Amino acid sequence: MAHTPTTGRKLTMTLIAWTIGILIFFPILWTILTSFKTEAEAIASPPSFVFFDWTLDNYTEVQERSAYFRHFWNSVVISLGSTVLGLLVAIPAAWSMAFVPGKQTKNVLMWMLSTKMLPPVGVLIPIYLIFRDTGLLDTLLGLVIVVMLINLPIIIWMLFTYFREIPGEILEAARMDGAGLRSEILYVLTPMAVPGIASTLLLNIILAWNEAFWTLNLTAAKSAPLTAFIASYSSPEGLFYAKLSAASTMAIAPILILGWFSQKQLVRGLTFGAVK
Repeated sequence: MAHTPTTGRKLTMTLIAWTIGILIFFPILWTILTSFKTEAEAIASPPSFVFFDWTLDNYTEVQERSAYFRHFWNSVVISLGSTVLGLLVAIPAAWSMAFVPGKQTKNVLMWMLSTKMLPPVGVLIPIYLIFRDTGLLDTLLGLVIVVMLINLPIIIWMLFTYFREIPGEILEAARMDGAGLRSEILYVLTPMAVPGIASTLLLNIILAWNEAFWTLNLTAAKSAPLTAFIASYSSPEGLFYAKLSAASTMAIAPILILGWFSQKQLVRGLTFGAVK
């Protein structure tokens, strides 16, 4: 028989969970607080946590110096475009591996996962040359493609895991009723896997939004997303911590808001099939 947790145990676990959560969130909180300081207060030692002269000058200067909304729009296009394109490729691939597995299915899955272990700098030069020769350098289309490709193994793995939890008998019944492959995927499989697909979509939007290596190396100015917007405040003149924090806060704010409002859906999708 399962033991009912005592009140003391619940309080202890709650305290531990809050402590871990605060430790994880503290760097973000410190960045937000620093964005409201002057440059002198940002590098003061010992640092002030709350009691300092709050100012919005950093946000005003960042807005005047950089085209925030252009970088923001580029990040939106890259994140949504790469995620939607990845889902269009990954859903049929995950379906075939989950319901029509072959002898090499496990090997293919492991090979895809192994590509995430390769340091991105190892393939930077060939991809850069390909992009240069095909005219994809510093374009949104090029970034959508490369971000989709680097996140595709994660999308396929997540969807494969969710699809494996769906009884194959349901799909067989749909085939007996005359459903073709397209109808089976669109009208039977996809609606049943909505929690898993939604969590996959949200997670990959976050990964694409935070992608810095490829966006910094394959863009110059025209297609630069918010990662390049943040990097522009690190210059040979030095680090302007307050302005850098303001730029970082403006860059992470949209994805923090998205994560806050979609956390239930994200948790539900990530635990989809975990409890029988």
